[in-house]
Amino acid sequence: MVDRPPWTLLHAELHRTLKQRQLLQPGQGILVAVSGGQDSLCLTQLLLDLQPKWGWKLAIGHCDHRWRLDSAANAAYVRDLADSWQLPFHLVTAPVALTTEATARDWRYRVLTEIAQTENLTAITTGHTATDRSETLLHHLLRGSGMDGLPALAWKRPLQPEISLVRPLLDQTRAETAVFCQARHLTPWEDSTNQDLSYTRNRIRQELFPYLQTHFNPQIEKTLAQTAELLEAEVAFLQAEADRLLQASRHPDQTGLNRVLLRSAPLALQRRVARSFLKEILPLAPEFDHIAKLVALIPAPNRSQTDPFPGGAIAHVDGDWIYLKH
Repeated sequence: MVDRPPWTLLHAELHRTLKQRQLLQPGQGILVAVSGGQDSLCLTQLLLDLQPKWGWKLAIGHCDHRWRLDSAANAAYVRDLADSWQLPFHLVTAPVALTTEATARDWRYRVLTEIAQTENLTAITTGHTATDRSETLLHHLLRGSGMDGLPALAWKRPLQPEISLVRPLLDQTRAETAVFCQARHLTPWEDSTNQDLSYTRNRIRQELFPYLQTHFNPQIEKTLAQTAELLEAEVAFLQAEADRLLQASRHPDQTGLNRVLLRSAPLALQRRVARSFLKEILPLAPEFDHIAKLVALIPAPNRSQTDPFPGGAIAHVDGDWIYLKH
């Protein structure tokens, strides 16, 4: 008789989360993005343990960004893990070393999507945790992100019409994945860049979070992750309302907005409509000052106008309408 791994609280929580949030479907083809770190190892083992209940087709994808001297050894380590798990392994190596987090992230999701398309897999899973979500929220807050930028790391989002990015571990902390890996004798690959404090995110992780946990809130990771969860739903609701208001306010023939309709809307929706409207016109993403001066025209006297926006366009009031013209 084959010994089955113990069914832990983490298994039960993940099983429940997947069903309640409809993150993954029975029999689905899943590409598990595995860096070799503890979170991705934890996720892979959990999915393997749950596979008999769900009937998934699992495969492992690893991206070598070539930004560490040991990146090839890291890739070989993940390949060995895939062999031990008896899972298909897909490796993509960057043609040149990727030097920024943003560039690496964009490349990583693009090539993982290409693998999923080729292998007929419809979900890509990552090991992001509640800890990552709370760090991201704090990182964006410190950079001055607006409400839309704070939630980040959604449970699920489309990458292609038939392929979704799924983050099943957003209810778990990094401490919990570490305990699981120890219990299952999974040895994570130690990424030396995680100790480099020149990266803002590492400084948040190594210095700011321990300080906040010690002096303010021992459960800061869970608290901020829950805040991100609340914000995600509220941002989605506000944007949907703003989209409807934008469509109702558009001039049928010209680049303009009906300020009578906008005048009765809450300021939060006015700003969102203004931002979406300006995004269609301006050569750069609209900043707060651009949005504010367009919103200021909603109650302004007739013939009022703004100074030029980037690209030279000027907004002006003509009766019930605000027009944007070059």
